[in-house]
Order: sequence, then structure tokens, then C-alpha cells
Amino acid sequence: MSPELLRFRYRAVRSPQLIAGFLLILFFVLAAFIGPALAPYAATRQQISKRYAFPSGEFLMGTDNFGRDIFSRILHGAMASLQVGIMSVAISLVIGVLLGLLAGYLGGWPDTIVMGVMDVLFAFPAVLLAIAILAVFGAGLSNVILAIGIVNLPVFARLTRGSTLAAKGLLYVEASRSLGVSPLRVTLRHILPNILAPLIVQTSLTVAAAILTEAALSYLGLGVQEPSPSWGNILSAAYGFMQNNPWPSVFPGLAIGLAVLGFNLLGDGLRDVLDPTTR
Repeated sequence: MSPELLRFRYRAVRSPQLIAGFLLILFFVLAAFIGPALAPYAATRQQISKRYAFPSGEFLMGTDNFGRDIFSRILHGAMASLQVGIMSVAISLVIGVLLGLLAGYLGGWPDTIVMGVMDVLFAFPAVLLAIAILAVFGAGLSNVILAIGIVNLPVFARLTRGSTLAAKGLLYVEASRSLGVSPLRVTLRHILPNILAPLIVQTSLTVAAAILTEAALSYLGLGVQEPSPSWGNILSAAYGFMQNNPWPSVFPGLAIGLAVLGFNLLGDGLRDVLDPTTR
């Protein structure tokens, strides 16, 4: 193992935020993959005679207005919510980094065009822009992933551009360019590895924001559609009955909050570990 990885591991195990965030994320990832197999009921199974059952040994988190087991639906919905968060951010990361590198390294008219488009996207609130995109493409899981991916593009493009502008002026980058190394090689070999730390931290924080955005869109009926469960539409179905039967809304809200907390803690921990100015 290289000295850099040894130092990273040493700092990581001494960061309570990073460890807590990693454990929370690991818990929800396991719930997403093996939870449906362990769920006591099918996500769509209705037991009308047991609607709004109080949390008990039979129904750990109670039932909703159709008698569906909340615990089982949360386990089944974990995959959809995490899938949206991770896949949408992967789209934003790949395209945003490519555009940011292009704009930051070349400058001139490519920089003006790319950053102009990013500024237009950045001017709209995230949920409002996602709603506009879904109004064009329609509701559904794949379209939610695409919409949230487009919404988060400016975050990665602007961050990558700023880091590229700073790295482009470093002496070893200037030396490589003066020796005739191709721009593609300079970018991928010398600039990109040196701007990964802020991108890694931003990725973790943006996944948390994407999970919240998915929950908001599903709550509005534009995300994952019934009867398929996601944390957002479970919460939406329980909204009208919160005053008399709060548990169908408390538990999916708690799942969303803990998942977002996990990614935020992981991002804060990675920032402290990777940023030498905070050590």
C-alpha cells in the first residue's frame, strides 16, 4: 500500500464524522439490496381490515391507508431512492467534469458558452427546474434520474472549472505544456488527479441533495409512481392522515433524514481528511 493511502486510512479511522456517515450509508445500501428479501410482506400487499394498524410485533412500523406494511414498503423503496441519488449524481459528475475541464483549460469561447449555459441552469431553483424537465419528459424513475442529473450539472461544472483554472497555472503543468504534451494528456494526467479531492466531497454532498429532491418530486406525484414504493411517495400517501395517524409519515421521513445525514457526514469527514488546510 502506498504511503498516501496509508496516511488517508490513518486519518479516516480517526474521523468520527466519516465513520458515522459510512456506517449509515452502508446500512441503507444493505437495506436496499437485501431488505426486500427480508421484508415480512410484499410492498403492494393490501390488508384493508388492518389499515392504520399501530406499530406492533406484526407490523413493526404500522400500516397505511390501504393496510400496507410501512416497514416492508420502506425496505422496498430504499432501492429506488438510493438509485436516483447515486445514478443522477453519476450523470452530473461525468458530464459536469468534462465540461468544466473543457471550459477551464481552453478558456475563450468554449468557456463563455459552457459557463453561460451553466449559469442559466443555476439560476433556477433545483426542484422547479426538475419539475419543468419532468413536465416535458413525463414522470417516472428514469426521467427523475435524468432531471436531477441535469439540475446538478452546474455544481460540478463550476467546481471543476475553478479548480482547473487554479491547477493550470502550476509549474509542473506549465512545464508539461512547454514540452509539447497534448492538452488531453495534460488534462487527464496532471490536472484531473489534482482536483479529485473537492469533487469527491461534492459528490457525497450532492447525493444527499439528490435524495431530498427525489423525495420532493415523488411527494408531488412526479417521481416514482404508485404502486411502486419510494420514500417520497410513501410520505405523500400519508400526508392527508398525519393528524390522526402520524406513523405512516414519521418512518419514511426518518429514513430520508438519516440517509441524507449519512451522506452529509461522509462529505464533511472526507473534506476534513482530504483537505490539508483543515488538518
